[in-house]
Amino acid sequence: MEKNSQSECMRANEAGSAPSFLKEGWRASEARRWSIPLKFSLGVLSLAVFLGGCGADAPAPSPAAEAKPAEPAVPEDMQAAAKAMLGSDSQVLAFGDLAKNGKQEFLAANVVPKTPTNNLPGTIVTRVVVAQENDGKWAELLRCDEHLKNEKGYLGLTPLVPVTGWRLQYEQNTDKGLQLYFTPLKGAVDSHVLPIGVRWNPATKRYQSLDRTYEHFLLESPSLQDVRSTLR
Repeated sequence: MEKNSQSECMRANEAGSAPSFLKEGWRASEARRWSIPLKFSLGVLSLAVFLGGCGADAPAPSPAAEAKPAEPAVPEDMQAAAKAMLGSDSQVLAFGDLAKNGKQEFLAANVVPKTPTNNLPGTIVTRVVVAQENDGKWAELLRCDEHLKNEKGYLGLTPLVPVTGWRLQYEQNTDKGLQLYFTPLKGAVDSHVLPIGVRWNPATKRYQSLDRTYEHFLLESPSLQDVRSTLR
């Protein structure tokens, strides 16, 4: 019988010389042990490719939405003056150098909230005031309630019948200042009723109504009867 060489004996004592069924089992377990991370890596790679592909088709993420600059807070003295003139539910709609005359003013109103039964366009109001600061005190320059009035009387074109609600539109012109448009309401907007334009008149230094061309100022009337005769 042949003698095994020393090298063969050494190999027989090594772990690798285990019976074939154990060796095969070890190799299989080793393969399984290494296949798990391999499958996991391939899965991660596939997911990354998928997400990368989706990202290519998807619109590029927009930069962080620029937050609208917060509107400046209404000064407390203006809030207090508006409440004194119109009550606690008054809202200051605009303030600053509204008339472009170098003085601080505010536009405030009693705004009618939007409801299913009141879905009229524009800002619906019951009362409006424009006030100006003079020597630390607030003076009322224009009032809209049942009629349009200033310190001199009733504005031209003001309705003769008391108005309980108005549609208010306003804009700030860089040259002419605050421009107001009042449309009287009778339950719904009448498309045939033209807005009454009101603006600061630098010549008379007060808010006055404009004619139907919105170019020329109209004089006030001390009484509604005078307004009636003027409209004729």
